[in-house]
Amino acid sequence: MRSPSHAMAGHYTSSSLRPAFSYSSPSPSQQSFTLKLILLLSILPLSLAALGFVLQWRGGLDDPTMLLWADHTRFPEMEATALARSSSSSSSFSECTGTLGRSSFPSFPYYRGWKFDYESNLRPKAASPYVSKVLESVSGVQVIYRTRELEEQQGNSRIWNETWLASFFYKPCNYELFVKQSLNMEMAIVMARDADMDWIIHLDTDELIHPAGAREYSLRQLLSEVDGNVDMVVFPNYESSVERDDIKEPFSEVSMFKRNYDHLPKETYFGFYKEATRGNPNYFLTYGNGKSAARIQDHLRPNGAHRWHNYMKTPKEIKLEEAAVLHYTYAKFSDLASRRNRCGCKPTKEDVKKCFMLEFDRAAFIIASTTTEEEMRQWYREHIVWTDKNLKLKLLRKGILTRIYSPTVIIQALRESGVFTSIIESTREALSKDQILSATDISNSSSAIKDHAISSSRKLGNRKESQATARKVFQISGTASHSLAVPPLSPPGIDFSWLIFNNIHLILKGETFGKRRS
Repeated sequence: MRSPSHAMAGHYTSSSLRPAFSYSSPSPSQQSFTLKLILLLSILPLSLAALGFVLQWRGGLDDPTMLLWADHTRFPEMEATALARSSSSSSSFSECTGTLGRSSFPSFPYYRGWKFDYESNLRPKAASPYVSKVLESVSGVQVIYRTRELEEQQGNSRIWNETWLASFFYKPCNYELFVKQSLNMEMAIVMARDADMDWIIHLDTDELIHPAGAREYSLRQLLSEVDGNVDMVVFPNYESSVERDDIKEPFSEVSMFKRNYDHLPKETYFGFYKEATRGNPNYFLTYGNGKSAARIQDHLRPNGAHRWHNYMKTPKEIKLEEAAVLHYTYAKFSDLASRRNRCGCKPTKEDVKKCFMLEFDRAAFIIASTTTEEEMRQWYREHIVWTDKNLKLKLLRKGILTRIYSPTVIIQALRESGVFTSIIESTREALSKDQILSATDISNSSSAIKDHAISSSRKLGNRKESQATARKVFQISGTASHSLAVPPLSPPGIDFSWLIFNNIHLILKGETFGKRRS
């Protein structure tokens, strides 16, 4: 028997090198079927992509899968039934002249049907009547209470059917707060537009704007100097560095801050990272990615509590080199102690990951939930209070720590002018005796006054226009049009590749990393 190769060779003749067999060409019917199959495989993914785009944009359509999911997995504190949701939705559409549903603004179609009654007698959930009344009496401050009606209206937001915030949905504690903040920011965009505002920024009650770098110490002046083609301005955050454990009013008692990574040379940041961290998980106790202000424009949307975005374009951002957000985090011992009853989360290393995004918040919750007050205060002194005078002096000289007295000076001037006293007295007269007795103590309310008084005084400050001053800014590359929400992020950790390079450099100079001159 011949081998297969020999058998194949036998099909060729000696007079011709052509094979004795040939392939027949496909029939017209086979070609037609192949073309149809290729066409179908090409059209199918394009059709699915188009359908996904329509459902994502929600141009009057609802994704049935999202509706089924939303009916069975409600956001915490939004327990309205499907029937109630349907009735409230239909009634709101009949009142399209509401503040957030005006048809004269076609560029905000996703707010159509929203209605907010600012004049009704709404009761706050957290703030006492006394604190609420004080805030309402401050010029330029508008208080919006978080009521059940508001939550039901926010439950109809388009955000629930979009993907950029979806990873934070239906989770407890900080994740729930993060979603609520985003929904509030979405509301605030429309309120700011209707009030003819130029800029919008989201700040917490333990934060202040430090508008350094402008000709005048004014946020209005700072933003007026931003180029017209810039959509968003990022303020790096500085973190409070308390020097005592008995702080009562952080805005007027704290003057030392740790500077942001973005405002430090890399050599300084990484070279003194360990000393600045003091055994804590990160350089900052909490977030390090700052806050941003956005120019009010069509299709603006929140992108989490720290950034803004736009549905129709990649926004242009700049990062200011001098201005900052002052974050007074854990500035009072009570800020740590109050975490004991927060979230209903179990104080275990695994469970806290479900409730808190940042490592220090997790550790603080466990300490507050499992230790005595004396042990808690000792932990507070070791991890938060700066008691080492030599270390403070060293880091102040290196520029990692800095002194900022502006808030203290402003508050002192307002106090001496009688602004706080007049507001408090007028509020007391407006409230009944029973309301006063049930109010929170004066120290907490005065802190709230100072927070908003500073903000309003800056906002209503000198309106005189001046020419823009030259100021360095860092250009930030734009993100994708459907950028995911930016959560609170820790500052950069120690860069080991840089550390190795720096040690080699120091060795060549005859120094060692651990024996650098102060």
